[in-house]
Amino acid sequence: MKVSDYVLQRLREWDVEHVFSYAGDGINGLLAAWERADNKPTFIQARHEEMAAFEAVGYAKFSGKVGVCAATSGPGAIHLLNGLYDAKLDHVPVVAIVGQTHRSAMGGSYQQEVDLMSLFKDVASEFCETVNVPEQLPNVIDRALRTAYARRTVTAVIIPADVQELEYSPPTHAFKMVPSSLGVAAYAPVPAEEEVARAAEVLNAGEKVAVLIGQGARGARAEVEELADLLGAGVAKALLGKDALSDELPYVTGAIGLLGTRPSYDLMQGCDTLLVIGSSFPYTQFLPELDQARAVQIDIDPHMVGLRYPFEVNLVGDARATLQALLPQLQRKEHGAWRKKIEKSTARWWEVMEGRAAVDAEPINPEYVVHALDALLPDDVILAADSGSAANWYARHLRMRGTMRGSLSGTLATMGPGVPYVIGAKFAHPERPAVAIVGDGAMQMNGMAELITAAKYWKEWQNPQLIIAVLNNQDLNQVTWEMRAMSGAPQFLASQALPDVPYADFARSIGLDGARVEEPGEVESAWRRALAADRPFVLDFRTDPAVPPIPPHADLDQMEATAAAIIKGDSDRGGMIRQGIKAKVQEMLPGHRHRGDRPGAQ
Repeated sequence: MKVSDYVLQRLREWDVEHVFSYAGDGINGLLAAWERADNKPTFIQARHEEMAAFEAVGYAKFSGKVGVCAATSGPGAIHLLNGLYDAKLDHVPVVAIVGQTHRSAMGGSYQQEVDLMSLFKDVASEFCETVNVPEQLPNVIDRALRTAYARRTVTAVIIPADVQELEYSPPTHAFKMVPSSLGVAAYAPVPAEEEVARAAEVLNAGEKVAVLIGQGARGARAEVEELADLLGAGVAKALLGKDALSDELPYVTGAIGLLGTRPSYDLMQGCDTLLVIGSSFPYTQFLPELDQARAVQIDIDPHMVGLRYPFEVNLVGDARATLQALLPQLQRKEHGAWRKKIEKSTARWWEVMEGRAAVDAEPINPEYVVHALDALLPDDVILAADSGSAANWYARHLRMRGTMRGSLSGTLATMGPGVPYVIGAKFAHPERPAVAIVGDGAMQMNGMAELITAAKYWKEWQNPQLIIAVLNNQDLNQVTWEMRAMSGAPQFLASQALPDVPYADFARSIGLDGARVEEPGEVESAWRRALAADRPFVLDFRTDPAVPPIPPHADLDQMEATAAAIIKGDSDRGGMIRQGIKAKVQEMLPGHRHRGDRPGAQ
């Protein structure tokens, strides 16, 4: 058995079923071992190492298991970085296995020689190790996987090409040897009783309770519902926690932040008590004023508590286990004016969203495209959105229910993960439908090539439903609106204008299906056709770039008129509205942001 054979064996022993990768001579030893191992774990061939990393992230986000990606030395390893940072910043367990030049050539400025330890020391700061002798295994593989799971982060294992070819020799019962064992134990830490009691005192004393949940609350849905009922609270959701609670509940106000809802904004502005569960939502300006509310935080990571707001009590623990300890100490509050106001505002919000979606545009209102999908979604669908204006409509028009899952690039807010996310999801759940909503910029950047990956593998999926909806407005639309709001510039065409690409035609050319949709009357039937297709389907929606992503400060009664005025080119009213948008955005986000600071997802 060679080192490369043992690496794959150890991955199998950890129940790793897929490795997302792209070939290169720095991992030739591993590739040969894959052939000898009858392709177990399954090698999934992406079109680019960045896409392999994104697919590993999507797989991990939607499966709860570690995502594993592999790449060759030098350029392959470099290409992984964006996807790995996406995993690190969203607290997703991903392991990267990377090749390196032969040990005999290291330090000699050899071809594709890159200092990988330095390259990965930030993104894989919790564990990054180079395997120099066979006896370092299995410990290095075990620690990489165990650390990724336990810390919900990225780890990296670097294996020089010549080491891959060495005969495997296990660690012995000897000095300077480190034996190892499989597995990571499940655990649910709970804060000390006195800390839970302090939190209960704060929450019981409040009259207007607001709850903010993130992805860390996903396993505590029943407990969050019980808490909201006991306290008469409204619940807002950070976008990474969009699927943590059903939007069918009348007190769930939806997303918070620049892409959030007016009810969530009002919830935070009006509360006297705040409970944050499993979220590191970073934008303090969308939380209550700093001296307005008494606040409690629950987070499993002791390094992430106490951030964003002056919390009176910080509970370090698993969300579900902590809430189970907290709930018996909470006193029931009447569902009075506070709760009724929340529910009325939320109901009104969905009416306004329906009204905004109904506004005529040229040729199609992008809000209508996403709003029309909402009622058609299967209850077990997996959703992904790309960064940009697509994230606005995902955040505001799609209501989570049933066992729906959804995600996007939350903290990194990078362009390009939408398509590889849902491809990774299909390997995690081949029986479930998946839908990605992406802008044409992201589709041109990454998505089109990755359709080839879908074409390569879709026949292996139990359910072939994979829909890629492209909002084709020939504009880098989010940045265009940022320019208008932040800099007063209408549009810099040299940077913003995109070529029109026949996305559906390309899909059909590689054995998938697709349709171009250019009329509002065709939108719903196009969605239905895609949802009934027997293979992955690309919908090319020709949407209007003039539809503005209104900040959550906007008055609900004016939002429909605002959209209509800007779309229809009412210069006087549109100019006033743009000035209002600019003032609001500058108030919320002081300072000018560059293209890399795309508001995707918090």
